[in-house]
Amino acid sequence: MAKQDFYELLGVAKGASLDDVKKAYRKLAMQHHPDKNPGDKNAETKFREINEAYDVLKDEQKRAAYDRYGHAAFEQGNGGAGAAGGFGGFADVFDEMFGDMMGGAKRGGRAASRGQDLRYNMEITLEESFHGKKAKITVPSSLACESCKGSGGKDGAAPKACPTCRGAGKVRSQQGFFTIERTCPMCQGAGQVISDPCPTCRGQGRTRKDKSLEVTIPPGVEEGTRIRLASEGEAGLSGAPPGDLYIFLAIQPHRMFQREGANLFMRMPVAIITAALGGEVEVPSIDGSRVKVTIPKGCQHGHRFRLKGKGMSVLRSAARGDFFLESAVEVPVNLTDKQKKLLREFEKESDRKTDSPETQGFFDRVKEFLDELAR
Repeated sequence: MAKQDFYELLGVAKGASLDDVKKAYRKLAMQHHPDKNPGDKNAETKFREINEAYDVLKDEQKRAAYDRYGHAAFEQGNGGAGAAGGFGGFADVFDEMFGDMMGGAKRGGRAASRGQDLRYNMEITLEESFHGKKAKITVPSSLACESCKGSGGKDGAAPKACPTCRGAGKVRSQQGFFTIERTCPMCQGAGQVISDPCPTCRGQGRTRKDKSLEVTIPPGVEEGTRIRLASEGEAGLSGAPPGDLYIFLAIQPHRMFQREGANLFMRMPVAIITAALGGEVEVPSIDGSRVKVTIPKGCQHGHRFRLKGKGMSVLRSAARGDFFLESAVEVPVNLTDKQKKLLREFEKESDRKTDSPETQGFFDRVKEFLDELAR
């Protein structure tokens, strides 16, 4: 009996895309699956036929051969489409739908075990954050074994294909209508085995050892900045690529400056005489220089001075933030009798409306408020 055309069997056109072929197959496979049709021989036969059709049409090379030669392309041992009991196509769809959920690797063995990423916590000063720095650090790590050059085999011998799974990393067994695929117990899914392990690393291809590195901290880094050093993490198993090293920065509190982004803030005490008569004070800058600040006559408590471009470095830029100074007018303490007498004389000579307008305005508002309450 002549075989039915594969395109007709799946109900798709000859030029159908792989996605269309897959959708059609999935629908038919679910419809005719033996578990949904127990004891139905016709459904079982139909299920095998659509699996065979899908196994050919999903493969670019097989499909090209089928389009040219028809069913004759797979007769007399020329690449039998229905290998593995005729369930290859269904297994592929099953892998696609559930493979990630089951945590399984793709067919053909698992990828080499990349080394773990490492974390290193570093604390720097605010000045180091401004200028940047180079630091030497020592990190406990795993390095490629020097005896076997990371291969895991004695004298550097390369691993061989696993004889149990023939390098696939998985083995199959037939159970009724299903082909069960599981991780190879010999190589644990790696697809390779080491017949003669290196005595130094016992076949792992790496050994525990501290690693010394020089790290460049760029100017302008902030609290929590993360620096990645590619391939400076732990070495991978059996010559696999190493992981990365991540350096997390913490900045020590400063006794003079407070930082907000690229800006700096500082509380600046001002003597009451300087605040009243005006003057000039000198303050430190984060870059190590000194900055002169002119205090205007009648400077009030909380007055903010802005020194443009005197703040922190900006990461990956030549720019700088600003430096803000907030005046804190200091009232004198421990006065002598003479000083007290002079202040009382000053009070007699002063006019609150002109000398202390803010104070006078406040008490005027207080008086108005109390008068309204008394009405």
